Amino acid sequence: MTLSRKNKTLLIDKEAAAALELLKDGLLSPVESLMNKKESESVLKTGLINGKSFPFPFILAPSGKINAEVLRSLQKGEEITILFDKKPFASLIVDEVFHIDPRDRIKHIYGTDDISHPGVMTTLNRLGSLAVSGEYTLLNKSSNTNKQKIQEAKKLINAKHTTALVMAGNPLHRAHEKLIRQTLDSTDLLVIFLLKPYSESNLSFEIRKESLEFFINNFLTKNHVVVVPLENSYIFAGYNEIIIDAVVAKNYGCNRLTIGRNHAGLGMFYDCNSNKSIIDKVIGIDIEITVASEYVYCDKCTTLVSKNTCPHGQHHQISYHSNSILELLELGILPPTILMRKEISAVVLSKLHPNRFKNLEKIYYDILPSKGLLEEHTENDFYLELMKLYQTTSLT
Repeated sequence: MTLSRKNKTLLIDKEAAAALELLKDGLLSPVESLMNKKESESVLKTGLINGKSFPFPFILAPSGKINAEVLRSLQKGEEITILFDKKPFASLIVDEVFHIDPRDRIKHIYGTDDISHPGVMTTLNRLGSLAVSGEYTLLNKSSNTNKQKIQEAKKLINAKHTTALVMAGNPLHRAHEKLIRQTLDSTDLLVIFLLKPYSESNLSFEIRKESLEFFINNFLTKNHVVVVPLENSYIFAGYNEIIIDAVVAKNYGCNRLTIGRNHAGLGMFYDCNSNKSIIDKVIGIDIEITVASEYVYCDKCTTLVSKNTCPHGQHHQISYHSNSILELLELGILPPTILMRKEISAVVLSKLHPNRFKNLEKIYYDILPSKGLLEEHTENDFYLELMKLYQTTSLT
């Protein structure tokens, strides 16, 4: 394919670009290309492609008046340029342009088209009613080295079983730590796919990655965990997320996938009121899927426990709701160590609220024990020492 200034152009956003990159990296197999109308209708009807699970058509249907005008004008065999962030991203040879129903697609992704549902309106606004299929080539793409990273980690420890865990860690709390440890108990290598968010309501990927790596490097055995970034695009949304997670994990070389009991996709799906889950719909993807327990802190057991084994009931249990813990951090409040490890809280607070103290050194020496030596202290140091005061029990 050759670029030409005369080529017509389509504009896509970051989510579409991420999905197109996943496909070209071979991470969405059995899907090998953008689907045409016939393939799309088949997937909608069966939930399968080449006899293997894929929950909805993989199509390119960008929104916008300009995109719609371009799509209507395209001819079979025509070459177009796909732009992302105002720069050439891919070149595509048109095979077919066909109509789709955006609301119908939304239902297949989220299970509903109710605009009050988180994500529905956002996704609906970025979908057009015309889709284009055809072979495309990514331009100036850097190679994905994560497959090689996982293979090297396997070889280093001679791993026979590699388990995937997809998580946001937004923020990384004690229940996440428990889930990671429990998964490691039954596998050789753990690959944590850390979701990269598109929403500003999330902690930045850099903060979450730093928190996760701190926990791995300081509290887990070496060389048994690999962290891989995963763009959290719309294709991972809704009750189909677990199927896409399984597809991606398998294509990265994992033979097991662990998901939490409170995983949104697991809870949203049911079949005729029977005791089935979305996992029962995974066909032809050779990966073992395990549902982990939901962990809570029980004030009777005085430790983190599985809800399956704790007999004391909700009135003794503290649940781990990421949104509420994140709200504490955004307000500048140190979460109790029952909720989050103090070292991780300190990392997050120092990044979310830099330079919040007018005179950090004065506060440090006024309210914290010191050796009488004048030393420089970071905000991270201050939060760690302050947490020690919170944990003092003689006056409580």
